[in-house]
Amino acid sequence: MTPGTLVFLAIGFALVCVVLAMMLCTVRLLIGPSAQDRVLALDTLWMCTMLLALMLGIRYGSQVYFEAALIIALLGFVSTIALAKFLMRGEVIE
Repeated sequence: MTPGTLVFLAIGFALVCVVLAMMLCTVRLLIGPSAQDRVLALDTLWMCTMLLALMLGIRYGSQVYFEAALIIALLGFVSTIALAKFLMRGEVIE
């Protein structure tokens, strides 16, 4: 087994795991009993999406996926902070 084949198999296994995690996060997002659970599920979904873009970038060797992952990470961070602030204070901008 060559190192290239091993990396290809590892990335394939990681892709399956991340997609499974995304499906579970989506279930939690839809049926979460509280708003905090839904915000946490949304935050985890953003992270899984970023990881998916990173793994696709490694697999296909393209820089576009890495830039997309950076944008996804920034948007996910800002949206999570805004939702958490809204849940705590009832408003985003004071």
